[in-house]
Amino acid sequence: MEDKKKYKITIEYNGTNYYGWQIQKNGPTIQGEIQKALRKILGENMSIMAAGRTDRGVHAMGQVAHFVSTTKIPSQKLLFGLNSLLPWDISILKIEEVDMDFHATLSAKSKRYVYRILNQPYRSGLLNPYVYWYSFPLDIELMREGARFLIGRHDFSAFQSVNSPRTSTIREIYNLEIQKKTFGVHQIIEISVEADGFLYNMVRAISGTLLEVGRKKWPPEKVEEILKSCDRKQAGPTAPARGLCLEKVFY
Repeated sequence: MEDKKKYKITIEYNGTNYYGWQIQKNGPTIQGEIQKALRKILGENMSIMAAGRTDRGVHAMGQVAHFVSTTKIPSQKLLFGLNSLLPWDISILKIEEVDMDFHATLSAKSKRYVYRILNQPYRSGLLNPYVYWYSFPLDIELMREGARFLIGRHDFSAFQSVNSPRTSTIREIYNLEIQKKTFGVHQIIEISVEADGFLYNMVRAISGTLLEVGRKKWPPEKVEEILKSCDRKQAGPTAPARGLCLEKVFY
């Protein structure tokens, strides 16, 4: 019997044309495309496991996954082969052999997501797939004040969508930063959230809530009230998927 090896892969993708990470019956997925390419090259019927199952339309700059194989193909050659078969909007950035006890999901210490808002009167033809265009003026300092209530270990029930598969709603946010950046002539607000884990649509719900604070519909203290309520109906709307990106997984 040939020796099995475990490989860690780092992936970047534009999620616009996919039904999320996990294989679905009703449309193309990131996992499905990568597994199809791997099986074609390796001739093995394997599955890949990711650090986070991004939803339909969500992007990634640093998704991490693992798979087990008996291949003797060098990692760099395998990387080139995979990228030659994958669609243009999925790219393998790195492949490396790891210990057999490594697990893309269970070994992760934390993940960082970034939600990007295009905050100006006119939309962008170039950036539209990667940002949420929000034309109302936003007060970034008020958003930062509201965000402070979310840092730490809390019950984030108020910021998860219904039918969430998670058994526990307790999560710890290590860092939550809001920055204003310029891309050419465009003004972008980034909401960066690093936590030990995330509930279903948690970052998008947090972003939608902070937008209500930024447009001065709610005071910053409302965020603490929403958090303590554990009631999703009290929080802001779920911001659109296209503004969300999985930036990095920490091990």
